[in-house]
Amino acid sequence: MKKLLLYILLFCAGPAALAQKPCSKPEYRQFDFWIGEWEAFGPKGQKAGDSRISLQLDSCTIFEEWTSATVQKGLRFAGKSFNMYNAAQKKWQQYWVDNSGASTSYFDGHYEEGKMILQTANERINDSTWQIQRMTFYNLGPDKVRQHGENSNDGGKTWTTSFDLEYRRKK
Repeated sequence: MKKLLLYILLFCAGPAALAQKPCSKPEYRQFDFWIGEWEAFGPKGQKAGDSRISLQLDSCTIFEEWTSATVQKGLRFAGKSFNMYNAAQKKWQQYWVDNSGASTSYFDGHYEEGKMILQTANERINDSTWQIQRMTFYNLGPDKVRQHGENSNDGGKTWTTSFDLEYRRKK
């Protein structure tokens, strides 16, 4: 009787009940430490901005909404990013867009030892300069994340810090 009841339940629920969600593997959860409501601070303790990080699209995408704390040149800088694990490439990827008209594709990313590392290709900045950009997100516990941005103009031999932020979870 129990078997018959199980078959009836599975038949009524259909194949959807047996299907696994597309982004349920552990790789998709590696960047979940960044999800939340944050205030970001620079190295000298000054507030740099606010960031809301949410899980979207059936838990397949981590969506960032950034707003700077100050107005510069008449503009309060704001941007958004889509972050996801690309199973076909076996890489983490981020696509960033902002209200200055810029976009950045960090399509070479991976997770290791509590940190997410996202990197661009070596891209032409102007007629004589090529640049790689890298961001490293350090999981510093449930209420703190460090985001460290770096640039390299020599193919990745040396790196210069472009920004260094400490995200503190809003209470």
